[in-house]
Formats: sequence, C-alpha cells, structure tokens
Amino acid sequence: MATIRDVAKQAGVGVGTVSRALNGTGHVSPETKKKIEEAASKLGYTPNELARNLFRNRTGIIGLIVPDLHHSFFSCFAKYVEMELYKQGYKTMICNSIGISDREKEYLYMLERNMVDGIITAAHSLDGEEYLKQKKPIVSLDRDFGSQIPLIGSDHAKGGRMAAELLIKNGCKKILQISGVSPNVASNDRHTAFQQIVESSKIELLNFIMDWNVFEWNAYYEQISNYMEQHPDIDGVFSGDMGAIVCMNWALQRGISIPEQLKIIGFDAMDITQMTYPVVTAVKQDVPLLAELCVNTLLDLIEERKHVPHRQILDVEMQYGGTTLSVE
Repeated sequence: MATIRDVAKQAGVGVGTVSRALNGTGHVSPETKKKIEEAASKLGYTPNELARNLFRNRTGIIGLIVPDLHHSFFSCFAKYVEMELYKQGYKTMICNSIGISDREKEYLYMLERNMVDGIITAAHSLDGEEYLKQKKPIVSLDRDFGSQIPLIGSDHAKGGRMAAELLIKNGCKKILQISGVSPNVASNDRHTAFQQIVESSKIELLNFIMDWNVFEWNAYYEQISNYMEQHPDIDGVFSGDMGAIVCMNWALQRGISIPEQLKIIGFDAMDITQMTYPVVTAVKQDVPLLAELCVNTLLDLIEERKHVPHRQILDVEMQYGGTTLSVE
C-alpha cells in the first residue's frame, strides 16, 4: 500500500506539501497540486481519513435531526441531505426524534461531545434554549431560533395564498384547513396566509388543528374522518399531503366526487401525491434545493468559508392535479 512518502517521492515534492495539497490545509500552487493528485492516483494512495480529521479537529460527520422518517417530506429531505453531504466529503448521522424531547436533546449533545461537526435540524419538540447553548454550527429547517442559527425554508406564506386563491376560484363555500402548529416554525405562515385570504373573501373557514408531530396514517385518518363526518358540507380542503390524501380517501369511500363536490389541495407535493388517482393538487416545495442550501450553509459555517445570512427562503409553485377544477 502506497504511503504519503511514496506520493511525495513520485511527485518530487516534500511530504508536507503533499499533506497540504490533499488535506486543503495550506497554499499549494495549482501546478504542484495537480502533480501530487496525479501521483496519488497513479500509486493508488488513499489518505487516512481518520488521521486527516483528527489533524483538522473534525469527525467528517454531520448530524441530521428529523421529527419522523415515516413522514414523506422528512424522508425525502434526509435523502437529499445525505447525497449532498456525501458529494462534499461528509458522512451523515440521521437522528429520528419521533417527537420525544430526550432523543432530540441527546442527539444535540453529540455536538458537545465532538461526535459530529455540525447539525442540521428539522425537529421542533426541544426547547430552543437547548440549541442556543451550543457553540458549534447548527442550521435550522423552518424553525426560527433567532439570529444565532441560520434558517432555511420555503415561502410558506406564498403557498398558503396560492392555495386559498385556487379554492376560491374553484367556487368553494365552506373550507377546511388542517394544520399542526408548533411555535416559531415558518410553516405556520402558510396557515396564517391561507386564513387571511379565505376570511377576507367572506367564505366560511373551519380550522382543524392536529398535534404537529402526528405522522402515522391511522391516527391521521381517524381524527380527520371523524371531523369530516361532523361537517359533511365541506367543499374545500387545504392540508399537508397526508391530510389531503386522507380526505380524498374518505370522500371516495362515501361516493363524494372529486373535484366536483370536494376540492383538495395538499402541501409539499411529495411523490405520494402523484401515485394517487386523481393526482393531488399541491403546493410544491423544492426539497433537493432546500437540502443543498442547508448543507452548503452549514459547511460554510464549519469551514469558515463565508458569512451566511440569517434567513434564506425558497420559492414554491403549484402542482396542478385532478383534485381541483382547472381555472383560467
């Protein structure tokens, strides 16, 4: 097995120069770096990752905390975060908090114990002060911890307005909004904006608030279907993807036609919304770009590449399906 000394001899440079070039820890001219990389490739030299990380005081691991991988949005987000981190030379430790504060706290303390170099958090159950105590880099998806921790998210308010305006154009007279509220989470903006548009149009609005961390199908179906039974004259629904599919399932079992009698709009537009018939109309978040932005922002902090802004908000768009009527 080739050693760093073998690479140095092949490239005609010192061992220190090879180390700086391969570890990115000092200046090496582009010509010399290319010569070293060619020598390493020719000899089949692989740097000792553990030793390199110890030298840089790094683990090469990023923690990702999500509420529940059973939820299609968070599983999709985790997939793209892992892919982006791997592309940039980092490994991912995925932490599934499942709404249990102790789990989230324990995962967070991995930062203090130097088990990970930074954390991307999409969980919302732990008191924000626990995050603010941390000295190492943290990036948040959707939750606002204040200026100390960068926030990445989608334009939820725009999504809420788009959904409200589409249901109004579809002629809905009694609309149900299904939400799960957690404090200081940017996704709450979609519900606030939706409610403002609907109520300003003098249309009856019902708000059904579920526990924010309920992602299991049976629990969703039981709670939502019971509510729908109490209000059979609902003709429009705005919900996350899972709630939208529950409502469609409930309606079709009772012979309620979609979209003629019931119009439904989801939020997230994950693949599951395209596997149903009809395809669910939904506000679409750009999950791959959210993941890429979270990763790049965190690595900018870890590697001190540049200053990062506190809030970075991505645009959303409407995925038109068969659960709403087409409008001009």
